[in-house]
Amino acid sequence: MRKIAILFPFVLLLILVCSPAATSQEVEDEHEFSYDPDSSNGPEKWGEIRPEWAKCGTGQLQSPIDLNNKRVEVVYGLDELRRAYRPAEAVLKNRGHDIMLRWEGNAGGLWINGSEYNLRQLHWHSPSEHTIDGRSYALELHMVHESANQELAVVGILYIVGRPDSFLAELESYIKELKDQSEAEVNVGIQDPWQVKWGSRKYYRYMGSLTTPPCTEGVKWTIIKKVRTVSREQVKLLREAVHDHFEENARPVQPTNNRDVYLYRPLKLPYV
Repeated sequence: MRKIAILFPFVLLLILVCSPAATSQEVEDEHEFSYDPDSSNGPEKWGEIRPEWAKCGTGQLQSPIDLNNKRVEVVYGLDELRRAYRPAEAVLKNRGHDIMLRWEGNAGGLWINGSEYNLRQLHWHSPSEHTIDGRSYALELHMVHESANQELAVVGILYIVGRPDSFLAELESYIKELKDQSEAEVNVGIQDPWQVKWGSRKYYRYMGSLTTPPCTEGVKWTIIKKVRTVSREQVKLLREAVHDHFEENARPVQPTNNRDVYLYRPLKLPYV
Protein backbone atom coordinates (compact mmCIF):
# COMPACT_ATOMS: atom_id res chain seq x y z
CA MET A 1 0.00 0.00 0.00
CA ARG A 2 2.92 2.31 0.80
CA LYS A 3 4.38 1.74 -2.69
CA ILE A 4 1.00 2.53 -4.24
CA ALA A 5 0.74 5.73 -2.22
CA ILE A 6 4.21 6.81 -3.35
CA LEU A 7 3.62 5.95 -6.99
CA PHE A 8 0.17 7.52 -7.26
CA PRO A 9 1.29 11.18 -7.68
CA PHE A 10 3.72 10.14 -10.41
CA VAL A 11 1.05 8.11 -12.22
CA LEU A 12 -1.37 11.03 -11.99
CA LEU A 13 1.25 13.41 -13.38
CA LEU A 14 1.95 11.01 -16.26
CA ILE A 15 -1.76 10.86 -17.11
CA LEU A 16 -2.03 14.64 -17.11
CA VAL A 17 1.02 15.05 -19.31
CA CYS A 18 0.07 12.36 -21.80
CA SER A 19 -3.65 13.13 -22.00
CA PRO A 20 -4.93 15.52 -24.68
CA ALA A 21 -5.23 19.07 -23.39
CA ALA A 22 -8.64 19.82 -21.96
CA THR A 23 -8.21 23.42 -23.12
CA SER A 24 -7.95 22.54 -26.82
CA GLN A 25 -11.58 23.58 -27.39
CA GLU A 26 -13.09 27.04 -27.13
CA VAL A 27 -14.06 28.11 -23.63
CA GLU A 28 -17.79 27.93 -22.97
CA ASP A 29 -17.98 30.40 -20.05
CA GLU A 30 -18.21 33.83 -21.65
CA HIS A 31 -18.29 35.83 -18.40
CA GLU A 32 -14.53 35.84 -17.93
CA PHE A 33 -13.58 37.62 -21.15
CA SER A 34 -14.95 40.36 -23.38
CA TYR A 35 -14.38 41.96 -26.77
CA ASP A 36 -14.25 45.50 -25.35
CA PRO A 37 -10.73 46.82 -26.10
CA ASP A 38 -10.97 49.20 -23.16
CA SER A 39 -12.03 46.54 -20.66
CA SER A 40 -9.77 44.86 -18.09
CA ASN A 41 -10.74 41.52 -19.67
CA GLY A 42 -10.65 42.66 -23.31
CA PRO A 43 -8.72 40.91 -26.12
CA GLU A 44 -5.36 42.41 -25.15
CA LYS A 45 -5.79 41.03 -21.61
CA TRP A 46 -7.04 37.50 -22.40
CA GLY A 47 -3.62 35.97 -21.85
CA GLU A 48 -3.49 37.36 -18.30
CA ILE A 49 -6.87 36.12 -17.08
CA ARG A 50 -5.97 32.42 -16.65
CA PRO A 51 -2.62 30.60 -16.83
CA GLU A 52 -4.05 28.20 -19.43
CA TRP A 53 -4.96 31.21 -21.60
CA ALA A 54 -1.37 32.48 -21.78
CA LYS A 55 -1.11 31.74 -25.52
CA CYS A 56 -3.61 34.54 -26.14
CA GLY A 57 -0.82 36.94 -25.21
CA THR A 58 2.40 35.06 -25.95
CA GLY A 59 1.52 32.85 -28.93
CA GLN A 60 3.26 33.39 -32.26
CA LEU A 61 0.68 31.55 -34.40
CA GLN A 62 -2.46 33.37 -33.38
CA SER A 63 -5.68 33.92 -35.35
CA PRO A 64 -7.31 35.75 -37.03
CA ILE A 65 -4.93 37.33 -39.53
CA ASP A 66 -5.13 39.56 -42.58
CA LEU A 67 -5.00 37.54 -45.78
CA ASN A 68 -2.88 39.86 -47.87
CA ASN A 69 -3.00 38.72 -51.49
CA LYS A 70 0.40 40.33 -52.18
CA ARG A 71 2.00 38.04 -49.63
CA VAL A 72 0.15 34.75 -50.04
CA GLU A 73 1.77 31.96 -52.01
CA VAL A 74 -0.45 30.70 -54.82
CA VAL A 75 -0.15 26.93 -55.12
CA TYR A 76 -1.84 24.17 -57.06
CA GLY A 77 -0.59 21.24 -54.97
CA LEU A 78 -2.85 21.52 -51.92
CA ASP A 79 -5.54 18.90 -51.66
CA GLU A 80 -8.97 19.83 -52.90
CA LEU A 81 -11.24 19.84 -49.87
CA ARG A 82 -13.12 16.55 -49.78
CA ARG A 83 -16.33 16.73 -47.78
CA ALA A 84 -18.50 13.86 -46.56
CA TYR A 85 -21.12 15.62 -44.48
CA ARG A 86 -24.42 14.07 -43.45
CA PRO A 87 -27.61 15.36 -41.77
CA ALA A 88 -27.71 14.85 -37.99
CA GLU A 89 -29.50 16.02 -34.87
CA ALA A 90 -28.31 19.41 -33.67
CA VAL A 91 -28.72 21.91 -30.84
CA LEU A 92 -28.57 25.70 -31.10
CA LYS A 93 -26.96 27.41 -28.10
CA ASN A 94 -26.51 31.00 -26.99
CA ARG A 95 -22.99 30.96 -25.53
CA GLY A 96 -23.24 34.61 -24.52
CA HIS A 97 -20.36 35.59 -26.79
CA ASP A 98 -21.86 33.92 -29.89
CA ILE A 99 -24.59 31.67 -31.26
CA MET A 100 -23.40 28.10 -31.83
CA LEU A 101 -24.94 25.17 -33.69
CA ARG A 102 -23.64 21.92 -32.19
CA TRP A 103 -24.25 18.56 -33.84
CA GLU A 104 -25.24 15.84 -31.38
CA GLY A 105 -25.07 13.03 -33.94
CA ASN A 106 -22.51 12.09 -36.57
CA ALA A 107 -22.52 14.95 -39.08
CA GLY A 108 -19.63 13.55 -41.09
CA GLY A 109 -16.62 15.71 -41.86
CA LEU A 110 -13.85 16.48 -44.31
CA TRP A 111 -10.37 15.29 -45.23
CA ILE A 112 -7.27 17.48 -45.18
CA ASN A 113 -3.98 16.04 -46.45
CA GLY A 114 -5.34 12.52 -45.97
CA SER A 115 -6.54 13.08 -42.38
CA GLU A 116 -10.21 12.95 -41.42
CA TYR A 117 -11.73 15.74 -39.35
CA ASN A 118 -15.25 15.33 -37.97
CA LEU A 119 -17.61 18.31 -37.89
CA ARG A 120 -18.48 19.30 -34.32
CA GLN A 121 -20.09 22.72 -34.44
CA LEU A 122 -20.35 26.04 -36.20
CA HIS A 123 -20.78 29.60 -34.97
CA TRP A 124 -20.79 33.19 -36.21
CA HIS A 125 -18.66 36.29 -35.61
CA SER A 126 -19.68 39.82 -36.53
CA PRO A 127 -17.91 41.69 -37.97
CA SER A 128 -15.58 39.17 -39.61
CA GLU A 129 -12.43 38.19 -37.75
CA HIS A 130 -10.26 37.48 -40.79
CA THR A 131 -9.72 40.30 -43.25
CA ILE A 132 -8.62 40.25 -46.90
CA ASP A 133 -6.20 42.97 -47.94
CA GLY A 134 -7.23 44.86 -44.82
CA ARG A 135 -10.94 44.70 -45.56
CA SER A 136 -13.36 43.52 -42.88
CA TYR A 137 -16.68 41.86 -43.72
CA ALA A 138 -20.13 41.88 -42.15
CA LEU A 139 -20.04 38.29 -40.87
CA GLU A 140 -17.83 35.24 -40.59
CA LEU A 141 -18.96 31.64 -40.10
CA HIS A 142 -16.64 29.09 -38.50
CA MET A 143 -17.15 25.34 -39.04
CA VAL A 144 -15.11 23.57 -36.36
CA HIS A 145 -13.79 20.07 -37.09
CA GLU A 146 -11.80 17.70 -34.89
CA SER A 147 -9.65 14.67 -35.76
CA ALA A 148 -9.41 11.42 -33.79
CA ASN A 149 -6.28 12.72 -32.04
CA GLN A 150 -8.06 16.00 -31.18
CA GLU A 151 -6.39 18.20 -33.77
CA LEU A 152 -8.62 21.04 -34.93
CA ALA A 153 -9.44 22.28 -38.42
CA VAL A 154 -11.70 25.29 -38.94
CA VAL A 155 -13.33 26.36 -42.19
CA GLY A 156 -14.17 30.06 -42.35
CA ILE A 157 -16.71 31.68 -44.68
CA LEU A 158 -16.94 35.47 -45.11
CA TYR A 159 -20.14 37.41 -45.88
CA ILE A 160 -21.03 40.86 -47.18
CA VAL A 161 -24.47 42.44 -46.78
CA GLY A 162 -26.78 41.45 -49.62
CA ARG A 163 -29.23 38.62 -50.24
CA PRO A 164 -30.22 36.58 -47.14
CA ASP A 165 -28.22 33.46 -46.34
CA SER A 166 -30.52 30.46 -46.80
CA PHE A 167 -28.97 28.32 -44.05
CA LEU A 168 -29.21 31.10 -41.48
CA ALA A 169 -32.77 31.81 -42.57
CA GLU A 170 -33.84 28.30 -41.47
CA LEU A 171 -32.55 29.03 -37.95
CA GLU A 172 -33.89 32.55 -37.46
CA SER A 173 -36.92 31.60 -35.34
CA TYR A 174 -34.70 29.56 -33.00
CA ILE A 175 -32.17 32.39 -32.69
CA LYS A 176 -35.00 34.77 -31.71
CA GLU A 177 -36.07 32.25 -29.07
CA LEU A 178 -32.57 32.34 -27.55
CA LYS A 179 -32.22 36.13 -27.56
CA ASP A 180 -30.51 37.45 -24.41
CA GLN A 181 -30.61 33.98 -22.80
CA SER A 182 -26.97 33.22 -22.13
CA GLU A 183 -26.19 29.48 -21.92
CA ALA A 184 -29.71 28.60 -23.11
CA GLU A 185 -30.09 26.06 -25.89
CA VAL A 186 -32.84 24.61 -28.06
CA ASN A 187 -33.11 21.43 -30.10
CA VAL A 188 -33.34 22.31 -33.79
CA GLY A 189 -33.82 18.79 -35.11
CA ILE A 190 -31.86 17.38 -38.03
CA GLN A 191 -29.52 19.88 -39.70
CA ASP A 192 -27.65 19.20 -42.94
CA PRO A 193 -24.11 20.71 -43.08
CA TRP A 194 -24.34 20.65 -46.88
CA GLN A 195 -26.81 23.54 -46.57
CA VAL A 196 -23.90 25.77 -45.58
CA LYS A 197 -22.93 27.05 -49.02
CA TRP A 198 -19.24 27.44 -49.88
CA GLY A 199 -19.49 28.23 -53.58
CA SER A 200 -15.81 28.00 -54.45
CA ARG A 201 -12.95 25.51 -54.66
CA LYS A 202 -10.42 28.27 -54.00
CA TYR A 203 -9.31 28.77 -50.42
CA TYR A 204 -6.63 30.23 -48.18
CA ARG A 205 -4.74 27.89 -45.84
CA TYR A 206 -2.50 28.66 -42.87
CA MET A 207 -1.70 27.40 -39.37
CA GLY A 208 -3.19 29.43 -36.57
CA SER A 209 -5.16 29.24 -33.35
CA LEU A 210 -8.61 29.40 -31.83
CA THR A 211 -9.88 32.99 -31.89
CA THR A 212 -11.32 32.78 -28.38
CA PRO A 213 -9.64 31.68 -25.13
CA PRO A 214 -7.64 29.53 -24.63
CA CYS A 215 -6.30 30.58 -28.09
CA THR A 216 -4.88 27.08 -28.63
CA GLU A 217 -2.42 26.96 -31.52
CA GLY A 218 -1.96 24.24 -34.13
CA VAL A 219 -5.35 24.87 -35.76
CA LYS A 220 -5.52 24.28 -39.52
CA TRP A 221 -7.38 27.24 -40.99
CA THR A 222 -9.17 27.13 -44.33
CA ILE A 223 -10.81 30.37 -45.44
CA ILE A 224 -13.03 30.00 -48.51
CA LYS A 225 -12.08 32.66 -51.05
CA LYS A 226 -15.58 33.32 -52.36
CA VAL A 227 -17.36 35.92 -50.24
CA ARG A 228 -21.04 35.12 -49.81
CA THR A 229 -24.01 37.32 -48.83
CA VAL A 230 -26.13 37.73 -45.72
CA SER A 231 -28.95 40.19 -45.11
CA ARG A 232 -28.54 43.19 -42.82
CA GLU A 233 -31.44 41.84 -40.74
CA GLN A 234 -29.67 38.49 -40.25
CA VAL A 235 -26.50 40.18 -39.04
CA LYS A 236 -28.56 42.32 -36.69
CA LEU A 237 -30.37 39.24 -35.37
CA LEU A 238 -27.10 37.49 -34.50
CA ARG A 239 -25.75 40.62 -32.84
CA GLU A 240 -28.88 41.33 -30.82
CA ALA A 241 -29.15 37.73 -29.64
CA VAL A 242 -25.99 38.26 -27.57
CA HIS A 243 -26.46 42.03 -27.11
CA ASP A 244 -26.19 41.95 -23.31
CA HIS A 245 -22.53 40.96 -23.54
CA PHE A 246 -20.92 41.19 -26.99
CA GLU A 247 -22.80 43.01 -29.73
CA GLU A 248 -19.57 42.71 -31.69
CA ASN A 249 -17.64 39.49 -31.16
CA ALA A 250 -14.59 39.65 -33.40
CA ARG A 251 -11.06 39.29 -32.08
CA PRO A 252 -8.67 41.87 -33.59
CA VAL A 253 -6.32 40.75 -36.36
CA GLN A 254 -3.11 39.20 -35.02
CA PRO A 255 0.48 39.49 -36.35
CA THR A 256 1.27 37.05 -39.15
CA ASN A 257 4.86 36.60 -37.87
CA ASN A 258 6.17 35.47 -41.26
CA ARG A 259 3.84 32.49 -41.40
CA ASP A 260 3.24 30.69 -44.66
CA VAL A 261 -0.17 31.59 -46.06
CA TYR A 262 -1.27 29.70 -49.15
CA LEU A 263 -3.96 30.33 -51.73
CA TYR A 264 -5.16 27.10 -53.31
CA ARG A 265 -6.36 27.22 -56.90
CA PRO A 266 -7.64 24.14 -58.77
CA LEU A 267 -5.22 22.86 -61.36
CA LYS A 268 -6.18 23.88 -64.88
CA LEU A 269 -5.81 20.92 -67.20
CA PRO A 270 -4.46 21.64 -70.68
CA TYR A 271 -6.72 21.11 -73.65
CA VAL A 272 -6.14 17.80 -75.48
